[in-house]
Amino acid sequence: MHKSLRIAAIAAACAVTGAALYGAGAATAGQSTANSTHEPYNIGLLVKDIDTYYGTTLDANGVYQASTSSQYAKDLAKLDAAARKQIDKAARKAPKKGDKPAVVFDIDDTLLLSLDYEKKTNYTYNATTWADYVNRADRPGVFGSAELVRYAEAKGVEVFYNSGLSEAQRSAAVENLKKIGADVNLDADHVFLKDKANPPSYLSACATPGTWTCTTVQYKSGTRKHIEQDLGYDIVANFGDQYSDLDGGYADRTYKLPNPTYFVS
Repeated sequence: MHKSLRIAAIAAACAVTGAALYGAGAATAGQSTANSTHEPYNIGLLVKDIDTYYGTTLDANGVYQASTSSQYAKDLAKLDAAARKQIDKAARKAPKKGDKPAVVFDIDDTLLLSLDYEKKTNYTYNATTWADYVNRADRPGVFGSAELVRYAEAKGVEVFYNSGLSEAQRSAAVENLKKIGADVNLDADHVFLKDKANPPSYLSACATPGTWTCTTVQYKSGTRKHIEQDLGYDIVANFGDQYSDLDGGYADRTYKLPNPTYFVS
């Protein structure tokens, strides 16, 4: 997964600690202060604010965890409640309209929390250490994420996953999702990952075998378009921790989960 502007994602976190960092509906908020004309937020204070927001603690196994009483957890609970209403509404209307409702989830920091990696790498990204971390398949779940996946399934809403993880990381991602209880539709027809060596034909505008020029928005929106137009589903809710998970259309509603630790353009 390519992650850009890691700690430079100050705009995603410079809101006072405890402010909601996500919203339902179209993603419109700008996320970069690269052209700021004033002194940026102090990075040392930013890290403290992030810890306060997550209620970061080191558990007995030496893993940084978020607190269930943190503002992060409270914000997720509000998002979860709104998303359940949307899923309920879609499930009720589907039989009358003849629709095939679906939900789409990003994986990293939407379903699987990477706080421990961010803390231990001082919010910097390295492809090798990131791959090692993902392949351990032991990330904790984002609060309420597995329950929301199972809730959608129970309501008869099809569950898909649309992640920036690579095809080589498929087995680890599936194993980790099973561990947190998100064991729903984890087959290749429902879990979409980046396959740069053999990209799907529906991404042909920006990817051919051996050549990948897709931006995150092109890749993710192109996959959602495939789910809707080729597979015949109506995506009633799309979940992600980055605006690039949500931009590009092909979803009735978008849900931006809070993540002040990195920014993916």
